[in-house]
Amino acid sequence: MAKKQISKEFNLQAMRKLFLEYIERGKVKSDIILPPDTVKIDNLNRKETLHRLYKLVDDVLEKIYKSGRPSIELPSRSGTNIIWDEENDLLLLGTQIVEKQFHTLTSVADITRLMRVLEVVNELLNEDIHATKREVFYTDVNLFLEQKNSDKSIEDVASMLYTTRNSTHVVAAPKGTCVGRLRIRDKSDIIDLEGLGSGGWTISPMLDNIDIIESDAEFILVIEKDAAMMRLAEARFWRKYPCILLTAQGVGNVAVRMFLKRLSKELTLPVFALVDADPYGMYIYSVYLRGSKRLSYESPFLATPNIKLLGLLTRDLDKYKIPQEVRIPMTAQDIKRSKELLQEGYVLKNKEWADDIRLSLKLKIKAEIQSLSAHGFQFLTDEYLPEKLTTGDWIG
Repeated sequence: MAKKQISKEFNLQAMRKLFLEYIERGKVKSDIILPPDTVKIDNLNRKETLHRLYKLVDDVLEKIYKSGRPSIELPSRSGTNIIWDEENDLLLLGTQIVEKQFHTLTSVADITRLMRVLEVVNELLNEDIHATKREVFYTDVNLFLEQKNSDKSIEDVASMLYTTRNSTHVVAAPKGTCVGRLRIRDKSDIIDLEGLGSGGWTISPMLDNIDIIESDAEFILVIEKDAAMMRLAEARFWRKYPCILLTAQGVGNVAVRMFLKRLSKELTLPVFALVDADPYGMYIYSVYLRGSKRLSYESPFLATPNIKLLGLLTRDLDKYKIPQEVRIPMTAQDIKRSKELLQEGYVLKNKEWADDIRLSLKLKIKAEIQSLSAHGFQFLTDEYLPEKLTTGDWIG
């Protein structure tokens, strides 16, 4: 099969012009004004978080002295309290409040776990150190029993302090990597991400120690698959096409999403997502775009509403003549997930996105980013990405 001839010239001026049009139409916002029926969460420094923690404990003690029946109130994180803010295109937490009581037998385990996590957070903040969620679980395995219980308590503590989880100094294990035209400071160490070879910099979960110094990048590219990241890193893609590459090897954890948000905001750069053309890839894109339901209270600090879906799109498969033998039939679960996506208001609002999902359902096929290598291993770096970026062939 003859390859489609595509210009390999990457027109940065054309891409800048296209992105400026989005800015002029108000599609990119640096400041988010939350609606009144949602919870406001603050990204606090260590002393501010300690102050809120002490106030919370003082309030509990006061209730003990007054009534002997203390309780803690915190925002409900149930599905019924998650709101899609159409104006900001974010999933946010509503104002419903739940009460955790200390004086019922059924609440004993839950409250004890909550108090243990508060104790751990107090220790971390006072000593100005960080711990992973796994380490918190191992502070009292007999109490937590399973890590999902300690994880829930960690999220409860962050939400009842009305702050981000990173502000409590409880962090996720390092997962994502970043490479390209960027210099950062990690405490006293200066790190040039352009000179780290193919491996890149492992994104630190301790983002309160990280400062963004400078970048001459023109855009940020978020990549779902580690294999695609390796292909771009080996090609030193950022040298010919000035950019920052970032991957979380799947769904971005808190550190990866928060770091991406900071890059986008502080550097004022366009952000693009390269994911598989399947329901899971669409979900990953949606999490970067407007946040997740589980961490909806942190969406203003984790979501990047200006991120564009560059590919892989279902409509790209015919456009770039991707062979049938590398296209994958959808499973029943894939079809179910795609139909569920089409029930979400934020998907239906974006006609191009909804149409591409409908096309995948019509054809009942999906494809991975690696399917592009059917035209050669350099097709992704030399032809597909340059043409997509230059022509503005993205969704968002």
